[in-house]
Amino acid sequence: MTANIIIDFAGFVCEYLPIDPVDRRRTKLYSQAKLGDVPTHGIVMSTFNIIPYPTILEPGSGLFALHGNCRIAAAPEAGGVARFLRDRLAEETDLKLDIVPADSSGKGVIRLVVLPVLLDFEGYQLIVAPDETIILGSSLAALFYGVQTLRQLWGPAGDDEYQIPACRIEDVPRFRWRGLHLDVSRHFFDVAFVKKFLDTMALYKFNVLHWHLTDDQGWRVEIEGHPRLSEISAWRAASPLPHDRHTLDGRPYGGFYTQAQIREIVAYAQSRFITVVPEIEMPGHAMAALAAYPELGCRGEGYEVGQYWGIMKEVFCAGNDDVFAFLEEVLNQVMGLFPSEFIHIGGDECPKDAWQACPKCQARIKAEGLANEHELQSYFIRRIERFLLENGRRLIGWDEILEGGLAPNATVMSWRGSAGGIAAATAGHDVVMTPNTHCYLDYYQSEDRDNEPPGIGGYLPLRVSYAFDPLEGIPLNSQRHVLGGQGNLWTEYIEAPEHLEYMAYPRAQALAEALWSAPPKRDFAEFKTRLRPHLLRLGRMGVSYRPVPLDFDD
Repeated sequence: MTANIIIDFAGFVCEYLPIDPVDRRRTKLYSQAKLGDVPTHGIVMSTFNIIPYPTILEPGSGLFALHGNCRIAAAPEAGGVARFLRDRLAEETDLKLDIVPADSSGKGVIRLVVLPVLLDFEGYQLIVAPDETIILGSSLAALFYGVQTLRQLWGPAGDDEYQIPACRIEDVPRFRWRGLHLDVSRHFFDVAFVKKFLDTMALYKFNVLHWHLTDDQGWRVEIEGHPRLSEISAWRAASPLPHDRHTLDGRPYGGFYTQAQIREIVAYAQSRFITVVPEIEMPGHAMAALAAYPELGCRGEGYEVGQYWGIMKEVFCAGNDDVFAFLEEVLNQVMGLFPSEFIHIGGDECPKDAWQACPKCQARIKAEGLANEHELQSYFIRRIERFLLENGRRLIGWDEILEGGLAPNATVMSWRGSAGGIAAATAGHDVVMTPNTHCYLDYYQSEDRDNEPPGIGGYLPLRVSYAFDPLEGIPLNSQRHVLGGQGNLWTEYIEAPEHLEYMAYPRAQALAEALWSAPPKRDFAEFKTRLRPHLLRLGRMGVSYRPVPLDFDD
């Protein structure tokens, strides 16, 4: 593909540190320690170790020398991208470059140019020559993606300068939705970590963070006028032990984000061209909310924030108009915090037991001429969708929203394999593919579970994530409805930030390429070669990735 160079690989390994078995943080705690005795023999690497791999890459002749006298030339409208590049250079190379006007000339300039007619909205060109480097983007987002590619090309350092190989790259993403999902309900992750998570996403051109903010085990978003959501719903009395999900640890757990913190995170994501899609679960997974406001449930009393994992039978009452008033007020504030086109309402795993026994729900079924409780769930989703549409937003939900009839303009997120997404796309609905067979990053990465930190179950090796194709099984005339896909990180068994990163990477890198690069550009053996220096980079960024053996096959 390209010329090869020899580099030394200083890897990282995971160690399992035994700790107090009653400590809720895990019976085995993952930590990462730099190897002091890694063999220093050379590993052959491509010069162009880019993930995701670009649409067109043409190697050139010579090198661009990146040093302290280089400058970044950009127009005022590209100032944010220029500052991002300047700051990353300072962090990653210790080089402090000045930002100069767009028409500045001279040797050693990195020029950032927005050219709307160039390519697709997110498409860019990167031209590296010995005297100058130019990034042309169809939009500011495209320009930003070009910067991420440039970041992956510099290094290693020598004599106060970095060498970037001459090349011409033309690159366009395959899908518009390239996401990662983060569950902060089961376990809470603070603002600093969420920002760090976004930083790593940005490097690999992910553009959607699906933020799972509410569930049975915790409500994590402050809602003004409903203080008990923060005082009660955000806290549970105990959590299951990681090695025995039927036994509780007896330790209170919780946390929530203030609206100011959420605005801070959303703005941080926007500066990295990542859209944050909030998820507020309904009608199921509602125990945390019902514990604070029991009148919103069918039974009306006796609820507590969930302590065990799994599906709980108590849900929002679909026959009570006060429930819809409450949810509309919540969604009004959520829409004020999140400018995302999409609002995720969950819609999954909603048992019908409470509705079957509820006089209000049965009266609603009769009054609306519904056939059963499945159609009652569709009534619920349609009513919420109508409210979102009236406010200029689009509803997205897990594939259970197909049951009982799909709301007219709803978008389906297919997780139980691909069947739901195929059915929705064929019926003319937009879909985001995230099948557990390829995208559930809380699954184990090895069949040797005794030597892995806890996972929810299953086995998802790197090779399978890399093979993900959101269009598989979708009829050709329906493929336009596939927005893209995402990897999901559910956190029932993931409490520590290091553990979450270990589960995410390198599988998230594989998904990044699956969602950006066209299939002809994808080859797992070649990806493994490009991956190694990226793992080294993650280690330098303080990301606790899962190490892979030099000869790994999965």
